[in-house]
Amino acid sequence: MSALPPFPELPAPIAEYAAARTTDINSLSNPPPWDLGALPGEILEPVLAWLDAVCRWLNQTYAWQPHQVIPPCWQQHEHLAYEITAFAFTRIDATVDPGAAIVWHEQYDRFINRLNNALGKSGDDCRVGRHEPRPARFALSAWPSENPADKPT
Repeated sequence: MSALPPFPELPAPIAEYAAARTTDINSLSNPPPWDLGALPGEILEPVLAWLDAVCRWLNQTYAWQPHQVIPPCWQQHEHLAYEITAFAFTRIDATVDPGAAIVWHEQYDRFINRLNNALGKSGDDCRVGRHEPRPARFALSAWPSENPADKPT
């Protein structure tokens, strides 16, 4: 058997940020590191780099079928970025005990199912490097503007 690649280590800035949220009273109001949209830039950048390494690890270690591959354009799919982030952080918890590891592996199947449901037919194109903007863009444009100045009079 060849050497099995280890799960990507959480970079120090993210680990320190997460630890401060649980130990420093002044940091309790900071968003959790898995809430991508709320993170400050100095934390978001290393989180995204770590998540890219996690995606590569998941693809190398677990993706045996085409539908299991996380596409390289995952950051352009906001819904996937949130899913991947939550799943990656739960992997850290899975190292605590064997029962947690079993649950994580069960969650992997659910994660792949949500990934494929979210990507739909565009997933095949994305997986081979042909990313297109959001397929539902026409439906989203039908929503009225939140800005009252943009509403017709």
